[in-house]
Amino acid sequence: MIIKNSHAVTKQPMTMPGAERVSMQMLCGPDDGCPNFAMRKFTVAPGGCTPKHSHDYEHEIFVLAGRGIAITEAGEKTFHTGDALYVKANEVHQFRNAGDGPLQFICLVPAFVHRPGGPAAGPAVAVDCACSK
Repeated sequence: MIIKNSHAVTKQPMTMPGAERVSMQMLCGPDDGCPNFAMRKFTVAPGGCTPKHSHDYEHEIFVLAGRGIAITEAGEKTFHTGDALYVKANEVHQFRNAGDGPLQFICLVPAFVHRPGGPAAGPAVAVDCACSK
């Protein structure tokens, strides 16, 4: 068993085109020997957003703190602390911080995303790189 405190995990800036004011912490992943899932914690600063993109795997999100807007092809949906989100494979999505404080969420993806040669090593399918509202 591995136990980590999230405060001890280094925050890495998200460098994917279209990401603004976003950092990620790998809480559990392939480097820890996790064979099936990677658990990441994202922090989006006020005014920031993740890229508008899609990928061929699902992911699940749990909002730890803050308020956000999920941008999808079906429109905008608001979410806040305590909400759980499911993003289907190939669904276009973007998350924007809609509050005055940090937006923090846990995001689970398949572990292969973070293995050498996995999709994280190359660009995701960027649909729109604008964070403006």
